[in-house]
Amino acid sequence: MNLNSEGLNPMTSTKSLPLGSEERAAGNGLISRRWLLRTGLPAVGALGLSSEMSRAEELRVPDWSSTPGLDLTSYGQPSPFENEVVRPTLPLFPEGIGDGSGVSFTPLEKLAGTITPNGLFFERHHSGIPEIAPEEHRLAIHGLVERPLVFTVEALLRYPMVTRTCFIECAGNSLFNSMDEPQQRTAGEIHGLIGNAEWTGVSLAHLLNEAGVSPSAKWLVAEGGDAAKMSRSIPIEKVIDGDAFIALYQNGERIRPEQGYPMRLVLPGWQGSMNVKWLRRIKVVSAPVHTKDETSKYTLLQKDGKSRQFTYEMGVKSVITSPSPGREPGAQGLYQISGLAWSGAGRVTKVEVSADGGSSWAEALIPDQTPARALTRFQLPWVWQGQSATLMSRATDETGAVQPTREAWYEPYAPNQLFHQNAIQAWAVSSSGGISNVYV
Repeated sequence: MNLNSEGLNPMTSTKSLPLGSEERAAGNGLISRRWLLRTGLPAVGALGLSSEMSRAEELRVPDWSSTPGLDLTSYGQPSPFENEVVRPTLPLFPEGIGDGSGVSFTPLEKLAGTITPNGLFFERHHSGIPEIAPEEHRLAIHGLVERPLVFTVEALLRYPMVTRTCFIECAGNSLFNSMDEPQQRTAGEIHGLIGNAEWTGVSLAHLLNEAGVSPSAKWLVAEGGDAAKMSRSIPIEKVIDGDAFIALYQNGERIRPEQGYPMRLVLPGWQGSMNVKWLRRIKVVSAPVHTKDETSKYTLLQKDGKSRQFTYEMGVKSVITSPSPGREPGAQGLYQISGLAWSGAGRVTKVEVSADGGSSWAEALIPDQTPARALTRFQLPWVWQGQSATLMSRATDETGAVQPTREAWYEPYAPNQLFHQNAIQAWAVSSSGGISNVYV
């Protein structure tokens, strides 16, 4: 079955849909995923050429088919007709005053599939992007080890490589939904501090075994080579489990400067700041170090005034990317609701969709073998006949954790708590097709 995961054009007139009442899976036009699996999409003749188009116009040879095209290039670029597919940016200080701190967002609503292109992968910098000459860069492993080691990039490239597809998500992702009033932004601007890539590099456990870790070692401290010296304490169990690795490649090419060139730490499923970029030092220690980036930042403020520290795993989460702001429906008809789901705890096992603000839910279609700690694409047919609707999705992972409502997520936390926000997103669709961010 051939499915366009981001198709927003109406597939056919609702009057000709081969639907009976048994095909409706939930209220307000949601159709059973079983129907999609059994029948595929209806005929798409409504998307073909207009019957008013003349035969001569149909057969006219366009200009680009009449003359030779552009020359070869040494590095491919997107079509100029796709120049609006870019990362929205948000500097944290005004131009001329800042120190390179800021974020850029993956434009989730403009992408299909699950792999994030390197040029659109989100960024979070605490002191700008260092320009590192790879031949001069060094990675030191020291502390509670028998043999302190120093690696060049060239040396690491000689080691056996591991490849894994996983997401990296900033702990501050979805922070705009922590504000008192819903912000009217796109899905990417709200939830786009996440990217999913195929990472290739060297197992950190392999390097630690080579260094010989002391029995008293319980933690690591990873430090980056940027001016902020981003540093995080990491329980050694994450490395012993074989999860952690030092990435040198992203989606088949060397990691880009904004992603940590020439190397970064990757801890699948754990908050982004722990996946230290421009990695220069790993110190093996007996206890957490309580760096500035795990005390003043990346803690969870609770209602009693205390903060939860060392919250690593990113919670189960999902977001509908189409329809969404900027991807509004046009003519009435059959649409494909599509979005992304993920969990730092493992595999997403179920995604449900509601078109009536959570009064009823229908199970969406997801791949049979969803990858662990990676983005999963979900989809479900929806008949829109100009009715008002509130579109929502909620994901469940293999541990049984279910994505919470906004009210349930905020229950233990102080107002405007910014980190680890994984509450259900709601998009309100008006009778004219406009879409807005709402709290329900």
